[in-house]
Formats: sequence, structure tokens, C-alpha cells
Amino acid sequence: MTMEAKTESVVDAPVVAPPGTVRDMSDAESLNLGVEEMFVKVDQLEQKFNEVQQFYSTSNAKHLDTRVGSLVKEKERDKFSASSFKKKQQDIASREAVAAQRMQELMRQFGMILRQLTQHQWAGPFLQPVDVVGLGLHDYYEVIEKPMDFSTIKCRMEAKDGTGYKNVREVCADVRLIFKNAMKYNKERDDVHVMAKTLLDKFETKWLQLLPKVDEEEERRREEEADMQLDVQFAQEAAYAKMTRELCFDLDEVDAQLEELRDSVLQKCRKMTTEEKKRLGSAITRLSPEDINKAVDIIAQNDPTFQAAGETVEVDIDAQSESTLWKLKFFVKDTLPLQMKSSTSTGGNINGDNNQNCNNKRKRDVPESLAKTAQKKSKKPPN
Repeated sequence: MTMEAKTESVVDAPVVAPPGTVRDMSDAESLNLGVEEMFVKVDQLEQKFNEVQQFYSTSNAKHLDTRVGSLVKEKERDKFSASSFKKKQQDIASREAVAAQRMQELMRQFGMILRQLTQHQWAGPFLQPVDVVGLGLHDYYEVIEKPMDFSTIKCRMEAKDGTGYKNVREVCADVRLIFKNAMKYNKERDDVHVMAKTLLDKFETKWLQLLPKVDEEEERRREEEADMQLDVQFAQEAAYAKMTRELCFDLDEVDAQLEELRDSVLQKCRKMTTEEKKRLGSAITRLSPEDINKAVDIIAQNDPTFQAAGETVEVDIDAQSESTLWKLKFFVKDTLPLQMKSSTSTGGNINGDNNQNCNNKRKRDVPESLAKTAQKKSKKPPN
């Protein structure tokens, strides 16, 4: 579609009225304040948008296993709302506490095994750290990478500062290390080597009796962690779904506020001069077919009686309302430089490039700020 304007050069006149043509400075200050508030709100919405986008891009990249995937159903998701997230956290904390109690019971039973070992008549060499200096064992640390003894194990089992053992398998590994260190450093026929091997055999026998309970607890723990992870995921998805809905409402509100602010600017702008109308009409004819259609839509929105029919549409610039003229000018000012830039990058040339480049360097005024705000808030959150 092409459009001919009855009333030529690139739009290079100031977008807003020069000094003295706006009603008064208080109006201009009010508009500037409104623009600043809009920028702050749009920045806040953009941060929320980025957070939501990051969550969904990360969650979509995760592949749940078959068991979890079979549990994920829409009707199950619906029962997890943002308000239930706190309750889910409380349930998780409760299950963690119960699991900790079960682990303490296993530790208690393992402690009985340790007491039996430490009370054995051959346990003496292993109760305290090896006296490397007193015994003159100059190569001890070259042979033994990690020394271990029962007193060290006991201290770590009783630690309350977070450095203690997390499960009985960790304790089991250190008990084995005590005897393996002794067997590694001492020759096979040495008394300490024989004593260590004997106690290690006794320990392994006791450990095999406790092992089924350990395996059972670990399997139960894995199942509970999978369930808790699924609950947390559902609660997070519900919370972000709520945030997405709120973000959509906020964006709609920004749309409405932006439109009110733009209308307010239009109402306070001066009337276009005949020369400016000629420039506007000339610039419109230089738009691409797609942008001409958008310009026609702007006219139609402000004039319900306007009808575009046929390949060529003739528009009487002088017959348009001031509001329509300024909206067209905002649109042309934003669109035409982009076309010129695109044409230049592909080797084309459009007269008046220098004028446009000069315009782009001018200090941005209130209406142009509104145009940038409109571009910024047009982002939509992911579905």
C-alpha cells in the first residue's frame, strides 16, 4: 500500500514545542516527572521479567527422570499454590528432622561397635594419634597420607559446629583407615600389624550386621529427597506462575499509563505549522509499505470514519487532528531513521542522512522518552 499526502524533506523539526509554546513550565516539569516515574517502573518490571525468564529457561533445560515425570500432571500442579509454599517448606523441615533422628539412631548403634573395639585388649596403639616424634618415626608422614585414630573419630562424632560426620559410612571409612594405616606402615609380622588386622576383621563382622539398616535408611532418604525436590519444584512453578500473571497485569497497567501520559503530552503541544505538515507528509511517503500500513492504522484509530481502500490511499494532512499529527510525527521520527540505517548497511543511499544523524544526536525530550519507554515495556513474559 502507498499513501499520498496532499500537503517535502525529512522530519527534522523538534518533536515538542519550542520554549514558550507549552502552556507553562509546571506542565513540562510534571511531564518530566511522569516520564521518570515510568522509567523507574519499567526498570522494575524488566527485573521481574528477567527473573521469570531465567527461571523458565533453566527449568525447561532440566530433564526429570521417568519416576518424577510420571508424577507431573496438571491437576497435581494446580494444588500447589504460592500460598502453600510456606507449608511445603515446613513439611520439608519436619521430614528433615525425622531423618536426622533416624541417622542419630544409626550413629548410636555404630557407637556401640566402636566401644567394643576400643575396649579390646589390643586397641591401645589406636586410641590416640601416633607419637611420631616420641617413637622416632621420621618417615611416618611420607608413608601415611592421612593419620587417623579413635580419639579423632570420637571428637568428630560429637562435633556440633557442622564439621561432624554426616552419615555412618563416613565413620566406617575412618575406622578402616586407622587399621589400614597401621598395616601399611608396619611390616606384616610386626605386632601392631597383626593387632590392626585382627581388629579390622572384628570390625568388618560387626559392620556387616549393621549394613542392612544403613542401606535401608539410605534408600529411604533418596526417596524422600526426590519427593521433597518435586514438592519444591511444584511450589516454585506455582510462585513464578503467579509472578508471571502479576507481571502481565502490571504491563497492561503501564500500557494504560503510558497512553495517558502520551495523550497528556499531545494535549500540551503546540499546533503544527504548515511547513511542518509538509515535512511530515513528505516523510510519510518515504516509509516502507509495512510502516505505511502502520501510519494508516494511526489515522484510523483517531478517525473512525477513515477508510483505506485500494492500493493508494490519499490523506489530507490539513484535515487531521493535532493529536493524530503528533502521533504520526512520533511514529515517523522513530521509524524513518531505522529505515535509513538499514538501507545504508545494504549499500543504499537516502537523501538527508546527515540531517537525520544530526537529529539523532539531539537531547532527547519528553515525547521521545515516552517513545523509548513504550519500546521497553513492550516485552512480554514467557508463557
